[in-house]
Amino acid sequence: MTQKILPLSLPVELIALTRTLVFVIFSFLSFVIPFSLSQPQWLVGTIVNTCLFLGAIFLPGRLYLPLIIFPSLGVISRGIIFGPFTPFLIYFLPFIWLANLILILVFKRSFPRFKYIFSVFLAATAKFLLLLIIANVYFKFNFAPGIFLQAMGINQLLTVLSGGIISWTIFNFYGECYARNQKINKSS
Repeated sequence: MTQKILPLSLPVELIALTRTLVFVIFSFLSFVIPFSLSQPQWLVGTIVNTCLFLGAIFLPGRLYLPLIIFPSLGVISRGIIFGPFTPFLIYFLPFIWLANLILILVFKRSFPRFKYIFSVFLAATAKFLLLLIIANVYFKFNFAPGIFLQAMGINQLLTVLSGGIISWTIFNFYGECYARNQKINKSS
């Protein structure tokens, strides 16, 4: 049985060309998926959150900004996900961006101390709680309709957890490839 060699520090060190390619792909997906797919929210949110987790793993902090802001700009540009409620999304933008940043930072800081999945759970909970609190405040003061309580509540939690599980799968695949390459390099 081969032992997996998984990198323990984040971001994973990639060569410059690979890092640039990963950055372009995640940034592109972060905008295009919400812009082009629009529905269902669970699919769009899962893909976006997968990109956020993988960005935390493979990219340095200076490259997070597009991953944080592009998804909601894609939704607003398309105007479909929330239909007639899309203008209300504008009120949520700063908090969505903050929630995405919190997701990345909580995951990145907790990963060295905890296992991957528990770090995903902590990050998902932090994002979920922030957006749910804001949605409740907005609803209470009639800034946003009740549809946002579900969209910014349980739907967020489920899509973040799903994105975290998918990113864990990709990260483990990367770890296996990394270990294989290390073994090949040592034997050459």
